[in-house]
Amino acid sequence: MKAWSGRAGQIAQVVVEDTSGRVAEAWTGPQVAWTMARGADGAFGGRILQRPSVWLAFCLVFFLGLADLRRPLSVRNLDLVALLSFSVSLAFFNRGEIFASVPLAYPPLVYLLVRGLVVAMRGRGDPLRPVWPTWVLALVCVFLLGFRVGLNVEDSSVIDVGLANVVGASRILDGQMPYGHMPQRGDLEPCGPKDAEGNVRERIQTNGRCEAAVERGDTYGPVSYLAYVPGTALYPWSGRWDSLPAARLTSIAFDLLVVLGLVLVGRRFGGSRLACLLVFAWVAYPFTAYTLNANTNDAIMPAFLMLGLWLASSPAARGTAVALAGWAKFGALLLAPLWASYPRLEARRLGRFALAFTVVSAGAFSILLLEPSLREAARTFWERTFGFQLERDSPFSLWGWGQYHAEGIPDLGLLQPVLAGGAIGLALAVAAVPRAKGPRELAALTAAVLLAFQLALTHWFYLYLPWVLPFVALWLLLPRSDQSTSTRTGSIEEALPVEESHSISAPSTRTSP
Repeated sequence: MKAWSGRAGQIAQVVVEDTSGRVAEAWTGPQVAWTMARGADGAFGGRILQRPSVWLAFCLVFFLGLADLRRPLSVRNLDLVALLSFSVSLAFFNRGEIFASVPLAYPPLVYLLVRGLVVAMRGRGDPLRPVWPTWVLALVCVFLLGFRVGLNVEDSSVIDVGLANVVGASRILDGQMPYGHMPQRGDLEPCGPKDAEGNVRERIQTNGRCEAAVERGDTYGPVSYLAYVPGTALYPWSGRWDSLPAARLTSIAFDLLVVLGLVLVGRRFGGSRLACLLVFAWVAYPFTAYTLNANTNDAIMPAFLMLGLWLASSPAARGTAVALAGWAKFGALLLAPLWASYPRLEARRLGRFALAFTVVSAGAFSILLLEPSLREAARTFWERTFGFQLERDSPFSLWGWGQYHAEGIPDLGLLQPVLAGGAIGLALAVAAVPRAKGPRELAALTAAVLLAFQLALTHWFYLYLPWVLPFVALWLLLPRSDQSTSTRTGSIEEALPVEESHSISAPSTRTSP
């Protein structure tokens, strides 16, 4: 039985057993239209990871491994607590209490945004000084890497994001762009078994195949689908929403690519210990394991950005990284002004950045040429991505609660355009202020821009936390830009053009290796 009411649409759904007349299920509010809001056990991240003992063990290891235990009340330890505090919101989400879980996500998002700006603007304060020896951190990293991959293989699920990207990659391999060609449900003939709710997801598509419908699977950037092409070529899509080995392989590959990027960044800017600490932060943070076990595309953005940060002294590398990250997850496009102006605005380097960004973007959008009409393909891309995202409703932000106004929930939707404008304004402002930036400031401002973007989203979810985790770890662990190191693997100054390093850092007495 279903009940409807005005703008809110369907407001209640009750499932009654035919034989006994017993109410088996009853849903109201966001749980009616959004099954993910019902608190299904293990629907995201798997059951084992979200056992309280396992989740809390991750949290404890993350904090004790990174915290400065000599100064327990330091603000940087508070930053670690803020990162872990999303667990409280997640606990309510897992219980299906959306009106409690959503508001609890905003305080740590705002706190981390403010902290990123403070770190970048002040440029003061020593980095965290964890007490664990490097060899202990390395052993824990190896164990957690294996444990996380094992969880993915044995106890993970592929949510609709992974399905959509595999379908998109399959379409590309078949000579079609993903946009406008996702499997539909509509009035097409059912061809598969019923799911737990008695619905048939598979339909006979216009290509004659029986395929699982994922109508809104074409909302991501072209790089996201292209990233799944190798895995889908190795494990072709069956047409079903089955174990989807191509999605699992791609998720694991990009998780490991983030680890590689952190190793390279750490060794360049601080040596082996910093590299180990950065990797530890990634593998011990429970929400990166959560994302890995959901088998989504959310590690693609930080993977490309980490490689770009490793080569930060090259404008072309930065332009390439932002283009690849931005055309996978659109939020990274806001980083273009900041990364183009690193270490400060200069026409020559800005031109190199823009050229690389344009060339890579053109390559990514070459999949539109698979369609007979480029103009029609571009229109379809806009409607299915930006057009849809700008108009969608979702209960997973404060800004999408207007549809539940009749239930006494305040309509805060008017604030969203203000926040969106603020995110764009921040992205432009940090390109010029501060005028000169080192790697630590670049990391802090990158995190701030991405957090501002997340605050303005209509649909926010815990899977987005890995976007910012590497950059928060960098501002916590990187030395200040006015500190130099003499490690053979690299120094802070090596991220800057040679002729500009002394305008930012104290004179160095390094000797050539």
